[in-house]
Amino acid sequence: MAIPSKKIAPVPIPSDIGVVDLIDNYFTAYNSARLREICQLLSREVLQEGVTVGLSVSGAMTPAGFGVSALAPLMRHGFVDWIISTGANLYHDLHYGLGMKLYSSSPFLDDVKLREQGTIRIYDIIFDYDVLLGTDDFIRKIIQAEPFQKRMGTAEFHNLLGKYVREVEKQVGVEHSCLLATAYECGVPIYTSSPGDSSIGMNVAAMSLSGSNMIIDPAIDVNETAAIAYCARESGDAGVEGKSAAVIIGGGSPKNFLLQTQPQLHEVLGLEERGHDYFVQVTDARPDTGGLSGATPSEAVSWGKVDPEELPSTVVCYTDSTIALPIITAYVINQCKPRSLKRLYDRREEMYSKLQQDYSRGQKSGILG
Repeated sequence: MAIPSKKIAPVPIPSDIGVVDLIDNYFTAYNSARLREICQLLSREVLQEGVTVGLSVSGAMTPAGFGVSALAPLMRHGFVDWIISTGANLYHDLHYGLGMKLYSSSPFLDDVKLREQGTIRIYDIIFDYDVLLGTDDFIRKIIQAEPFQKRMGTAEFHNLLGKYVREVEKQVGVEHSCLLATAYECGVPIYTSSPGDSSIGMNVAAMSLSGSNMIIDPAIDVNETAAIAYCARESGDAGVEGKSAAVIIGGGSPKNFLLQTQPQLHEVLGLEERGHDYFVQVTDARPDTGGLSGATPSEAVSWGKVDPEELPSTVVCYTDSTIALPIITAYVINQCKPRSLKRLYDRREEMYSKLQQDYSRGQKSGILG
């Protein structure tokens, strides 16, 4: 069997080089090559019709502005169909939607003085303490509205948040919509695997002390996300095979929540499933510590999370997500035609019903335990 290889023939980088030429011809080895492979796999196979793309996001991506600059354009181009994010990313995304100001600074500031001055620091990002208080106030006010007073999953909750923050964007003249507002407009469902683990969850908990009837039900999220993965096998277009892609920025709980959709289907519900067809991850976590953040695609095969036939369609790049995400975004927007929006948020009940019906049919026939 021939060993896959390509001759390295270096030439000087020209002054007017574009992002595609830079990646295709100068990202030759090590993690630059893995990043090139991710860009090329996404543009040539993943971001095509028939592939349902799930994205997980951890780490402090939105405070650095990547919700607006990278994730929102990916959604508008139809390249991201559903998202699992930490609550913190969604909370800090709201700052931009509400027209608040965050600043790039230095990681070597005196934190005692910052505290005295009422300044918050996220490594080299700083902002006024009032940004937190103003965002908290916005959340507490809107979740008192009638649409929130019921049991719901996080996709519905975040869709409502996005609806309200989009109206604020219009009022205050925000030029570029934040992640939540864009997801609302594009029909992209956003889930949070740990809804209590953020300032959004803290404010929801605070309102429950005042008689709020809103309840976030994790069971809804587990079944809705499994339904999305289950229905990804049907593209809806004649002659186009349906596939599922997992694109992972960072690791942590969002990564697991995205990948566990497959074990939920075959291990728990007893429905035949083959695992995700594509697995792409950017992480700085090592695999040898045993943590989920650094777990490899081949390890995921043993859990049934990734289709073993598709291991060649898996790539892991070990680098900082804040470096990789804007590069990936620029590359695929340049190389790929926009896809039609799947608007999976609007299809949640339809997909949920199919999952429920097939599960119930299996139980009645005695196929499932």
